Amino acid sequence: MNLRDITFDDLPDVLRLYAQPDFDNGEVLDDAQARALYARFLTYPDYKIYVAEEGGRIVGSFALLVMLNLGHCGAPSAIVEDVVVDPQMQGRGVGAAMMRAAMDLARDKGCYKLVLSSNAKRVRAHAFYERLGFTRHGISFSVIL
Repeated sequence: MNLRDITFDDLPDVLRLYAQPDFDNGEVLDDAQARALYARFLTYPDYKIYVAEEGGRIVGSFALLVMLNLGHCGAPSAIVEDVVVDPQMQGRGVGAAMMRAAMDLARDKGCYKLVLSSNAKRVRAHAFYERLGFTRHGISFSVIL
């Protein structure tokens, strides 16, 4: 499996992954919206989308944001978002490889922690993250705007 930064040409494949019922349930950006938003991504210094390829086919993706901090003696922290694996490839190590890569990328940037949030209903996903060494920490809150 190859892990690399996303390109504009990858956007249709990533949107296909996002369209899964357990992710965005078919409601995804159109091509023009995705391209415009991705162009903005490129202006962020440490916010990247990665894709996992197997046999030349995109089978997974995640976004990683590295944030600078004044607290924690200036050590940055990282957030992983939009973790998605092609349903046909689930259970084959793609997600684990992506999360290990996210941990390595965050560690290489000097981050003191890597965090993610997961819907409370996604019990299988929680067990997956725990097997990779993530621990439940604190309580996550959100507000729909």
